[in-house]
Amino acid sequence: MDDPVLQAVPLGFQWVTVDPFLFCVHHLDLYPEANEHMGPVASLAARDIGMDFAGADGWRMYHGSTVPGFPQHPHRGFETVTFVRRGFVDHSDSLGATARFGRGDVQWLTAGKGIVHCEMFPLLDRNGPNPCELFQIWLNLPSADKLVEPYFTMLWNEDLPRHVVTDDEGRTTEVTIIAGALEGLRPPAPPPDSWASRSEADLAIWHVVLAPGAHWELPNAAGPETVRTLYVFEGGVRVGEHDLEASTGAVLRADQSVSITGGPYGAEALVLQGRPIGEPVAQYGPFVMSDKAGIDQAFADYRATGFGGWPWPTDDPVHARDAGRFARHPDGRVEVPGARVQNQHA
Repeated sequence: MDDPVLQAVPLGFQWVTVDPFLFCVHHLDLYPEANEHMGPVASLAARDIGMDFAGADGWRMYHGSTVPGFPQHPHRGFETVTFVRRGFVDHSDSLGATARFGRGDVQWLTAGKGIVHCEMFPLLDRNGPNPCELFQIWLNLPSADKLVEPYFTMLWNEDLPRHVVTDDEGRTTEVTIIAGALEGLRPPAPPPDSWASRSEADLAIWHVVLAPGAHWELPNAAGPETVRTLYVFEGGVRVGEHDLEASTGAVLRADQSVSITGGPYGAEALVLQGRPIGEPVAQYGPFVMSDKAGIDQAFADYRATGFGGWPWPTDDPVHARDAGRFARHPDGRVEVPGARVQNQHA
């Protein structure tokens, strides 16, 4: 059998990805206890407020001034997939949608022809630490779909299937399936205009947890053009003759099954796979188009229309401390985990 590892690279703050993925960021912030405004109980005097990415004391304010996070900003031409493992995200957008999600939830947002949104990280616990850990994945759209209507959806933790495998020694591997079928398990559907919604795209996003020494056989992908990358972000694994430690990404062969074994302390990893779109990519900040003319048009349209405007009273709205997890869709429907979409309006 051929070497299953085609290439291995170290991971930084922003992970290198392969078409159709544009990039993946792993945010891990160990925030302290919260103040009365859901910000950190700590002095912000030495931080570059509005552009705090330094990670001092193990956490960042990003572009937030009171609550950490990213106040309103535009996107066009691609999708964001936000998987929150710890902590919470308060989302609001120019469609009128708003939400609080976290603890295993996934938000999938098709920017399409243009959307403005904010992503704030409210700190809810006033008596203890407020760790926040999330992955944000940027997924490209084909040129024909760059200007589709924006779309907001939630994939709640309770609705994501888990594939659990126990090896001959009784050691377990658990795979959370965010996108793409695995062993007959299929998650909730992605947005209708997503590259992931096409069966031929063979797109998958899987979160993998291996117990120490656990053995898992990653099945081969469906198509010969599929590209598959394994990102090890905790612990370590052995793949073929390769020991891959934390903060390592590896492009794996997708045309054959791959044997993965957890290291002595176990491992956590993210698998991103998909058939490349194979089109030119032009990116400038929050806009991803197919050429410079598309980028220029995106800036012109945003200046002229604001992508629908900003319907919220501040650039960085957050919900009440006791709001719980929910989503309010642009048409007013309110959705809560485990209850699907309810016919109530607010």
